Amino acid sequence: MVVVAAAFVWQGAVAQKPVVPDTATMGERRVEEVMRLIDGNYTDQPDMDKMSTEAINAMLKALDPHSVYIAAKDVERANEGLQGNFEGIGISFQIVSDTIVVQSVIDGGPSEKVGIAIGDKLLRIDGVAATGDSIDNAFVFKRLRGKKGTKVEVDILRQGNIYNFHIVRDKIPIYSIDTYFMANDTVGYIRLIRFARTSAYEFEKAVRSLKKQGMRAMILDLRGNTGGYLDIACAMANEFLERGQLMVYQEGRRTPRQDFRANGRGVWKTGKLVVLVDEGSASASEIVSGAVQDWDRGVLVGRRTYGKGLVQRMFPLQDGGQVRLTTARYYTPTGRCIQRPYADGVDAYRQDINERFRHGELVNADSIHFDDSLKYTTFHGRTVYGGGGVMPDVFVPLDTMRLSDYYISIRGKGLLNSFPMQWADRHRGNDKVKTFDLFLEHYDTFGLDSLLAAAALEKGVVRDNEKEAADPARTAHSDRYLRLMLKAQVAKDLFGTEYYYKVMKEVDDGYQRALEMLH
Repeated sequence: MVVVAAAFVWQGAVAQKPVVPDTATMGERRVEEVMRLIDGNYTDQPDMDKMSTEAINAMLKALDPHSVYIAAKDVERANEGLQGNFEGIGISFQIVSDTIVVQSVIDGGPSEKVGIAIGDKLLRIDGVAATGDSIDNAFVFKRLRGKKGTKVEVDILRQGNIYNFHIVRDKIPIYSIDTYFMANDTVGYIRLIRFARTSAYEFEKAVRSLKKQGMRAMILDLRGNTGGYLDIACAMANEFLERGQLMVYQEGRRTPRQDFRANGRGVWKTGKLVVLVDEGSASASEIVSGAVQDWDRGVLVGRRTYGKGLVQRMFPLQDGGQVRLTTARYYTPTGRCIQRPYADGVDAYRQDINERFRHGELVNADSIHFDDSLKYTTFHGRTVYGGGGVMPDVFVPLDTMRLSDYYISIRGKGLLNSFPMQWADRHRGNDKVKTFDLFLEHYDTFGLDSLLAAAALEKGVVRDNEKEAADPARTAHSDRYLRLMLKAQVAKDLFGTEYYYKVMKEVDDGYQRALEMLH
């Protein structure tokens, strides 16, 4: 399933009317005048709708990188990841060799109820062929999603047999937590991938389950989590803080300061806590990690976060479109605004992560320099900084050694997706893969490393023996990562996302560092 997210904190629909000045400024009158001139005098019939869209985008781009216009046709798709549900049949999929392959089936969803399974191939949807060069994500979304209560008929290929299913569409949850499990006898691991309406509920459910399994310390993984609702960020921060403690506050030109404080009813207020962050952790993730750090509630491990401290509010337009407009900045409990500069323009702003890599920040903590004017002190006296993301307490460098030319070529050919899925599909009935434990026990007997190498050779991927011999440590490190990635991908295709992380934790430096700190 393709998930699209943006680095932002926003507050949903605006209840009151937006503030509009009583008198138009010279600039506003000038824009209206030019539009009227074009409409009344241009030599050809102008596309006024296209022009207005481009004008709106240009105006918002001149403000900041996070104020955006969403056309009416795109509103539902843009909002569904944060609303926590959509209407459809309840599968995620991947297109492999021009074929739609079921990657996961949502528990309790319409597809699970009729017996759709991981690895099933969709041959036809409502009688329309669903294979071939023209098949893409848009084709699948258009035919499988639809209003609750409507029906869709699919023909499925499963282990050489064709089956016909009639599925009644329903509300489908989009989960915020894609996996949680016990890392060892006492440490629980929870991976939160977005801040949506159901995030706090899912988190509390995961904590209850892990507590029953003996959790006394927690790793909360916010790496790559690009944000979501401000109130949900507060609900998540609330899980870790005592009653009355400030979680975050917001303030803007037309937005008076508003404080958000914990209510004391959180489910993990005292247990040990490590929060994993990286350069992909943004906005709502930074609110939670900033609150944890400012109150010295837990330890942040990883790399400097994205640096997004602006709050957007959604203003509906008369044609059904929306404008997400920055109306305030948010500040961590110590008063830090972690928004990084954007005065050099949107393009430069978006290249910031690449610049961090170029300057060595992602691999060396000594490359990070904060101005003394950005210095703040936590409530227990530790020094922290604002103005460009949240700097973790413990730095974990990006592992660049794993990306050999051979690994990059195999990934570029799509083999790390297609090969594991095809192998899993052919072996689902094998007794050696009936359970994850059996899979681990017998994995080395499958010879998958050699089979992948042969498949890569067929695709023209050839190892550069001379170059690899010149850097044997890098080659060995990358090959180990490739073997684990292959094993993890097969486990995911056989058993689900949770098992991907259970395999990959062996080469996850941040995860391993967090475990060390909680021992």
